[in-house]
Order: sequence, then C-alpha cells, then structure tokens
Amino acid sequence: MRLAMIPLMMLCLVAGRAAQAQQPVPASKETIEIGLSTDTISITSGFRGTDLTVFGALDNADPLIQRQGRYDVVVILEGPPRNFVVRRKDRYFGIWVNTESVSFQNIPASYSLASTRSLQDITTPKIFAQLSLGVNNIYYEPMPEGFDSSASLREFTKELPRLKQKQLLYNQRVGDVQFLSSTLFRATLSLPANVPVGKHVARAYLFRNGEFLRESSTSLNIVKAGLEFRIFRAANQHSLLYGLFAVFLAVVTGWAGRLVFRKD
Repeated sequence: MRLAMIPLMMLCLVAGRAAQAQQPVPASKETIEIGLSTDTISITSGFRGTDLTVFGALDNADPLIQRQGRYDVVVILEGPPRNFVVRRKDRYFGIWVNTESVSFQNIPASYSLASTRSLQDITTPKIFAQLSLGVNNIYYEPMPEGFDSSASLREFTKELPRLKQKQLLYNQRVGDVQFLSSTLFRATLSLPANVPVGKHVARAYLFRNGEFLRESSTSLNIVKAGLEFRIFRAANQHSLLYGLFAVFLAVVTGWAGRLVFRKD
C-alpha cells in the first residue's frame, strides 16, 4: 500500500511545483510621479536658454532601500522628432566641399538628461540600451537608401550625437537629480538658447538596485512669442495683406524721406 502511494505523492509534488512555477512573479509595488515647474516656455528674441525643474515623488518605496540609498532616478526631456542630415567634408585643392551625407529621420531634435549618479553606477549598459536611455542609446533611424554602406552608416551614426552635443542640443548632467527627502526628488534640465519649438516629453525612470521598475511622463510645450513671432505668423497666415502692407509702408517711408531730406 505504501509503495502504491509513493508514485501518487511524487505526482502531486511535481504538479505543485509546476503550478508554483507558473505563478507570475509579483510586480514591484513602487511607483513614480513627476510634474514640471511650468507647462509652457515662451521663446522671444531675447531668449538665452533656461533651466527646467522637474519635481517627482516615489510611492510605496521600501524604507530599508531608501535608507541605503539604492533608489536611482534618471530624468530626460526629449524634443520633437525631426529629420537631420550629417555631412562629410573633404578638402580638394584647398577648398572644403561636401562629399557624402546620410539623412536620419524621426530623431529627437533635442535631448537633455539628468541622473542621480553616473549612468554606469545605476544599471548595466544592456538595460540602458533596451530603454533607449542616454545619448549613445538613442535609435538613429537612417532614411531608406540614404547611405552607401554599413561601414559609412556606422561612422555617420556615431557622428550624429557629437554634432548635436556641439550644438548644445544634446546634454547629460550627472548628479542633477537630487532627493529632497526619502520620497521627493528634484531634477534640473538645461535648455539651450536654440531649443526647438514644439511638444517636448519629459520622462522619469525609477531604478532599484540596478533593476528598472517604473516610468512616468508628462509634456512640455515650447512656443514662440513676442512681436517678431506675431509678424512672422501674420506673414504666413495673411500673405496677401502682409505684402500689400509692406508695399504701402515702403511707399510711405520713401515719400517721408524725400520730404525730410529735400534741399529746396
């Protein structure tokens, strides 16, 4: 009888382990929320760049991990997708000329990143690559048939972020995410004077012991403002009236100048 029960007990044990293995791994309870110091930034003729403050909070954080400082946050601000052309210049007979180019599509027009620590101390390069997080992990999509070979594509792809950083449109700042308390944090992102207008997306990534947990996002609108923008908008939306007014203004200015500077 006991020998007959052994196979049955083993079958129940195997079935129990299989059912336990099929149970989903409990999801992390931590969550993250962010907000911006402003939802809209106006660009005028005197705009010289600014800093954007991102405030955030952790919910359901583990007190022990908090005390040990093993939570990390990476915050990015990604500009609207645009096309970008990378050109190579060679010197012929003392003159620099464009010899080859590769066009990329739907890449972020600007990219600002701030983190609690150096990226290499937060998690592995593999996870950053999976999240497309960091200047060197952005997917730079070339236009179809826009390059001669895979070797040239790699060369131009490597050059693209360098050019963006030279234009101050791509930047990464280590240590600019600071915890104000055990659950509240603040990030400072740098926006250059040539920041593109349009809808920007701010994202915050939460890590625990090198493991990615959660992501939260919100949007920022950057718009042109001031007299110059109103004139530009009028010229585009009411081109006929704008042209007639420009001609009228030129005639009046010429007539007034003739009256002022006539010699008789």
